[in-house]
Amino acid sequence: MKEHDRLFTELKEDFRIQKMSQYIQHGKVSTYDHCCRVADLSSRINRRLRLHADEETLLKGAMLHDYYLYDWHEKDGGTHRLHGFRHPEKAARNADRDFGIDARTEHVIQSHMWPLTLRHMPRSREAWIVCLADKYVSLLETLFER
Repeated sequence: MKEHDRLFTELKEDFRIQKMSQYIQHGKVSTYDHCCRVADLSSRINRRLRLHADEETLLKGAMLHDYYLYDWHEKDGGTHRLHGFRHPEKAARNADRDFGIDARTEHVIQSHMWPLTLRHMPRSREAWIVCLADKYVSLLETLFER
């Protein structure tokens, strides 16, 4: 548990990840807060259901799954069109550029929007957990935090 806490704290305190605080995700919730919630829920699901997913891959994937670094609500001449379909690729590229992520973490990020992004279906425990946690957290934020 201590390794989990250390890694989660390290990720949350990284200045690059904290940049997500500048952008709104759902309602009034920042992308940073959203990713922290998804990471926390993903970790709790993994522990409580004893799924034995790799904690490092799980936490990194969850904290970086929306690491696209822009406000998708702003009108911008069309570059954020189809955000729901495109942002996993952008987040994965940014995460690889800034953190040098491995293929497993990249897959968690790219597949978190499934089934919207049909070609990136979750294929690992970590990817399924983050995908489901993201759906649940997003629903609560959208309905109750406006």
